Amino acid sequence: MKIIRLWPALILGLLSTVSLADGVDQPWVVQSRALSAELGAQLKAELTAAMTAGGPSAAIGVCSSRAQAIAAELGRDSGAIVRRTALKLRNPANAPDQIEHLILRQFEQELASGAFEGPLEAAFEINRGGQKERRYMRAISTEGVCLSCHGTQVTPEISSAIARAYPQDRAIGFEPGSLRGAFSVIWPAVSLDE
Repeated sequence: MKIIRLWPALILGLLSTVSLADGVDQPWVVQSRALSAELGAQLKAELTAAMTAGGPSAAIGVCSSRAQAIAAELGRDSGAIVRRTALKLRNPANAPDQIEHLILRQFEQELASGAFEGPLEAAFEINRGGQKERRYMRAISTEGVCLSCHGTQVTPEISSAIARAYPQDRAIGFEPGSLRGAFSVIWPAVSLDE
């Protein structure tokens, strides 16, 4: 497991103060990991079931209808914003904010370097005007099962189904092990004293 160090550009360009979480065992980091894992597990289970029942084209419906619902339910139960995001989007609702975009770029470089032992994650606090926002991100690398819909050789049938569900799709052309996106958990701002 690796918690990445944030780029100086992130610290100097966007935020008044950024610090890595002091430890990987802080309760909010542990809970963020659990939420990310749960989102991934539930989504993978539903995708696998859909693919078994109706092939890769059936999985497209799961991504378009169920992914957001699963994330929203986890968010309601935890009080955090739980979501997926990516640099190459299929669903515009998953667009990264400025901070997520920078972390995704750093994840991309880390994965490309091959110098990490998974999972690749970032945990940090943003201090703004007496408030502290806690954020966690965990990279999603492209696995074999992802390639049917996100790879370099997507069949015409799947391409057509993707185009119907996502007319502005850019989430293709991935290779095994490349950065597909990330799970992101954002906790509500709290007083710096907490």
